[in-house]
Amino acid sequence: MFAFVASIAIAALPVVLAITLHEAAHGYAARHFGDPTAWQEGRITANPLKHIDPIGTILVPALILLLSGNSLLFGWAKPVPVNFGRLRHPKRDMLWVAAAGPGANLAMLLAWAAVFKLAWLLPVNVFSLPMAEMAKIGIGINIALMVLNLFPLPPLDGGRIAVSLLPPEAAWRFAQIERFGFPILLLLLFTGVLGSVLTPVMRVVAGVVEVLFQLPS
Repeated sequence: MFAFVASIAIAALPVVLAITLHEAAHGYAARHFGDPTAWQEGRITANPLKHIDPIGTILVPALILLLSGNSLLFGWAKPVPVNFGRLRHPKRDMLWVAAAGPGANLAMLLAWAAVFKLAWLLPVNVFSLPMAEMAKIGIGINIALMVLNLFPLPPLDGGRIAVSLLPPEAAWRFAQIERFGFPILLLLLFTGVLGSVLTPVMRVVAGVVEVLFQLPS
């Protein structure tokens, strides 16, 4: 029981930060480019209670864990409200608002990699192992969220980035997929297609971080 509680305690900070700062980054970018909606609704915050979706953050992950025998985990936070029509240049600025979430995960990934390196460089003490384990989880969750959200399927961030980059006619047609986005994503997840596409990318990112920071394997 103690080991379980300790594991939850170690994982809580990196997981909560990865989810909440990802969402807050979208709101911050939207405000920067002209849409204060998220700021007015108090969503530009690291407070996890502001970003929890009862279905996507609690119910769906619990059901997927149960049905998959603890082998799969998938869920989402409450999306930060963005009124793209209020952006100064809606189509162009959409790219930066969408990219802000994965960008926040990249920044946290690098920060946790630095913490992991520090845990190995400092003299061994009572905090060394917990700090290293927390950093390891931080690296893993931020790689997963960054790579998943860059998958080019609306309403994921990668889908919105694609809509921003495509010519107007193609962008409009591609954006129509958004209403079917989550069912498609769940189908890809349970059929193993999503894992086969994203896992190699995640391994490459992890390898680059390992080399960059000269982390122990």
